[in-house]
Amino acid sequence: MYSVRPSSHPATGPIGRGVLLAALLFGSMAAAQDPADSHPGSESAAPLGEVELEISCNAAAQAAFDRGLALLHHMTYPQAREAFAAAVAADPACAMGHWGIAMTLFTPLWPTRPDAAALQQGWREAQRAHALAPDDVRERGFIAAAAAFFRDPDHPDYWARVRRWEAAQADLYDAFPDDVEVATFHALAHLAGAPPTGDEARQRADSAAAILTAMHRAHPAHPGAMHYLVHANDVPGREGQSIEVTRRYDAAAPRNPHALHMPTHIYTRLGDWDRVISGNRRAAEAALEHPAGDRGQYVWDEFAHAIEYLVYGHLQQGDDVAAAREAARLQAVPNLEPGAKSAFHLASIPARLALERGDWAAAAALEPRHPAALDWDRHTWPEAIVRFARGLGAARSDNVSEARVQATRLGELEAATRANGEDLFASHVHVLALALDGWIAQADGDPATARARLAEAAALEASIPKPPVTPGPTLPAHEMLGDMLRLQQSPADALVAYEHALSLYPNRFNSMLGAARAADAAGDQAAARRHYARLLSLSAQGTRQSALAEARRHTVGEGDGGD
Repeated sequence: MYSVRPSSHPATGPIGRGVLLAALLFGSMAAAQDPADSHPGSESAAPLGEVELEISCNAAAQAAFDRGLALLHHMTYPQAREAFAAAVAADPACAMGHWGIAMTLFTPLWPTRPDAAALQQGWREAQRAHALAPDDVRERGFIAAAAAFFRDPDHPDYWARVRRWEAAQADLYDAFPDDVEVATFHALAHLAGAPPTGDEARQRADSAAAILTAMHRAHPAHPGAMHYLVHANDVPGREGQSIEVTRRYDAAAPRNPHALHMPTHIYTRLGDWDRVISGNRRAAEAALEHPAGDRGQYVWDEFAHAIEYLVYGHLQQGDDVAAAREAARLQAVPNLEPGAKSAFHLASIPARLALERGDWAAAAALEPRHPAALDWDRHTWPEAIVRFARGLGAARSDNVSEARVQATRLGELEAATRANGEDLFASHVHVLALALDGWIAQADGDPATARARLAEAAALEASIPKPPVTPGPTLPAHEMLGDMLRLQQSPADALVAYEHALSLYPNRFNSMLGAARAADAAGDQAAARRHYARLLSLSAQGTRQSALAEARRHTVGEGDGGD
């Protein structure tokens, strides 16, 4: 038997707002969780926001569940799983505890895909939840949605699972449109099911944001309403929306790594590098307090995620020394959690460091599929980033034969990515392949083909969503088009390309520098001074002395643009 907590809502219809308000502060689950169940340094003493889901379990299980639910909304999956397990331990008949465990086994919006073991475990937990489910329509709806995702665990089609989950969450939302937990999970599922085209992704972001904005107004401390609204705004044209929510989100959970990091997605889109750096510095430190793995044996991959955003922010301020220092921190970490996020960042960061600095020799020397312990056959887009960097480094160093080798491999990786059902990732690989083909054509003395390939890459890149795992393209295609047009002595066209790049990715160091040089070469001194001055204003800590000295000369009317 299991005890049913007295409920303020009927078992067969939508609930009102008279639900439990769980303020997740220190001590809220002290009676429910054994200290041995928490890893040292976890955020049990820090606030996480307020969730509202009264379940049919005993009081101790409810307290543990509340914590797990808040952590789930913060995408803090390892600790959320512990909390849901504590709920089941406190009340073995707690159906929603099993639901929670299942929900931590897939990661909407992240590049990680559940492996066979996770699918089997998720299905077992969903079945247990179904077997224990009380006569509560809302709880049964949540459980049915999780079961929809994990059904047929032997079939690995991730996107079919996401579509089933999205449909089930939509059905639940139709029944309970005013319930904050139902609404936020529906909005998350709607975002997660976004197709790999910019227009449809934007439409989904708009509709999800409308739901989340309404929920945030009614429940201003709810972590899911804040968090998923930031995700909804992480698309071109929405980055300035609800900026007060973005700035409030990290304060809602001041020691949660993902809550500290997530606002920096918006700051990256706005080119606010000081906030990107400060937010991810705090997120990286907090991530080290949140071990991953079934025994806490890994450094959570959120550390790597924060480090890449830190590296990116420092590079855009021209501070290559600080960027390299952060990259070295990641390389020195033992036992980084294996998986798609770690693979992405371990591949992307060295590529960024070489390419942003124009160090073509270093780019050409990058080692693909490193470290070897990762299953790189599952991580085709990260490998493609390294192959692109190697190929671009070779092409810019006039080693066309090696560039062609990497271009061939990019084609294979694009095909493999598409065969895995990852059309968005495949489109990003195709952007890299087009760009590399353009640089190979440039090295081969075919400037018309070179321009056409880079223009095609730029158009495709602008038409597809940016996955949340990355702060931005490895190198923006419009920026590369500007670089190529400058090499081809077309500075006015190059200026247009650079300024288009800046409209998509504001305050990038190399786009500002390229725009300034192109404007100077085109005779537009006012534009040149404007871009040089902007570069200087954002690069007070910069270490690229030659470029910064060039900018200083031009802002006082001296010197020429250099190359």
